[in-house]
Amino acid sequence: MTTTQVRDAAVRAAPHKTDKRNARRRVTPAQIVLIAALAVAAVYFLFPVYWLVIAATKSTGTLFGSSGLLVDQPQLVDNLQRVFTYGGGIFVRWAGNSLLYSGVGALVATILSISAGYCLAKFRFRGREFWFNVILAGVMIPGTALALPLFLMMSQLGLVNTYWAVLLPSLLSPFGVYLGRIYATAAVPDTLLEASRLDGAGEFRIFYGLVIRLMAPAAVTVFLFQFIGIWNNYFLPLVMLSDQSLYPITLGLVSWQSVADRHPELYQLAIGGAFVSVIPIMIAIISLQRFWRAGLTEGSVKG
Repeated sequence: MTTTQVRDAAVRAAPHKTDKRNARRRVTPAQIVLIAALAVAAVYFLFPVYWLVIAATKSTGTLFGSSGLLVDQPQLVDNLQRVFTYGGGIFVRWAGNSLLYSGVGALVATILSISAGYCLAKFRFRGREFWFNVILAGVMIPGTALALPLFLMMSQLGLVNTYWAVLLPSLLSPFGVYLGRIYATAAVPDTLLEASRLDGAGEFRIFYGLVIRLMAPAAVTVFLFQFIGIWNNYFLPLVMLSDQSLYPITLGLVSWQSVADRHPELYQLAIGGAFVSVIPIMIAIISLQRFWRAGLTEGSVKG
């Protein structure tokens, strides 16, 4: 075949290739409906965040005297400065308490959940399924139903109105144990465990040197869920705490809001505090979302 013939064949084949590419890129009506539904859902979920950002830039006067969707005389820096300095910097104390409750609670709950899930998945012992079903029952019990029993228990132990009253109930996550077992069953091969034991590795060395790495996506998933759950928890601190210096952000902002009728400036401080309070959650989700997605899909597909 001559060079001219090759060129002519390439020219004739080019439209066919283009048609195939266009056919692959053609959007179906079902895809259009799906994209539109996702766009509506995104607007629905992001609209409160947009309103919060706009409201955080306003003064107390413009907060009620202007549109809630448009920026009017922005003064975000001044508002945040007042949030952090009001009441002798009590908001900073609340933020530190929230980080303590959420960080320590989520970390310990993750370690316990991954350990328990691994044991339930890879070790056979009497009553294993019974205890796993008990844990599943704990997933279905709402936290508000446990607040009063926990209060009575902490009262008998003398821990009410202390950090321990909020921290101790946050150290356990039934859902984390469930997810840990599902993920361990899928991601930790029995052959790998047996090979490690034949090489002389002990169970603790296997768990901390091997299993933890294999279950890292599940651990990050449990940590995120527990961190966000503790950070947003309002009812448990409300029942357990009466000292404002021990409040988390959620309870502190409500205390500001409850007296805002007598002190109108607290409306703006509560909004500014709410704006600050969502930043750690956004950072945690954005920085760890790839592990979060992997943790969910791994257990659902392979489990």
